[in-house]
Amino acid sequence: MGATQLPGAEVVRAPTIDLALARKALDSVTDPEIPVLTISDLGILRGVTVEGDTVVVTITPTYSGCPAMDRISDDVTAALSRHGFDDVEVRLTHSPAWSTDWITEEARRKLDEHGIAPPGPEGEVVCPRCRAPSPRMTARFGSTACKALMTCSSCGEPFHYFKELR
Repeated sequence: MGATQLPGAEVVRAPTIDLALARKALDSVTDPEIPVLTISDLGILRGVTVEGDTVVVTITPTYSGCPAMDRISDDVTAALSRHGFDDVEVRLTHSPAWSTDWITEEARRKLDEHGIAPPGPEGEVVCPRCRAPSPRMTARFGSTACKALMTCSSCGEPFHYFKELR
């Protein structure tokens, strides 16, 4: 004999969190110190998962003590909220440590287009304007701790170099 079902006793399923939509929302989050790059471009967006009804986003700073992490965390929460994700947790992880190897090719192109020399193979730095090699370091730290100020040995123009970190 089969079980009978009372009227109105339909199975209730919890709403499914759309991780693809969450990731798409995070594509709008830029680095506040280098706003031509997204957190995905930089490789600091480490993961997006779901725990219960919460979207958990894990990020890694480019260096310990990076002052932009609080702003990035707030921007992540705001971006997800704009897309209907109200229960968000942002986690900061330092392990494994961030490396310039995590910067995407697209990000390297964007840096170069905006006059910031991306980290090159084996520390190679070329002028983003005239492509000349071997610039002179003007200051070990530029507008942010992750950049150095360089001067081109050929065209004489100053530019920032996103320092290599491995």
